[in-house]
Amino acid sequence: MNCFVYRSNKKQGMFLYLRDKDDFSCVPESLLKLLGETSYSFEFDLSKERKLVKTEAQEVIKTMQENGYFLHMPPPKSELLGMKVN
Repeated sequence: MNCFVYRSNKKQGMFLYLRDKDDFSCVPESLLKLLGETSYSFEFDLSKERKLVKTEAQEVIKTMQENGYFLHMPPPKSELLGMKVN
């Protein structure tokens, strides 16, 4: 599955994955407002075997098949600071 990745210019570390390049029609208006302006970052071939940094590829594929998009969230601030939260 082709995956087109857009970076939020408003929310650091937030990325939107789309099945179709530049087709935001499946993304809820409220989410588009939250993301603000986006910038096209890159395209990659998404398969079950693909290793992703923070998410299982199968979860991304399933969500994209159901919704047409996947929202990659930034890590919690505590993780960015190297703190362990229990």
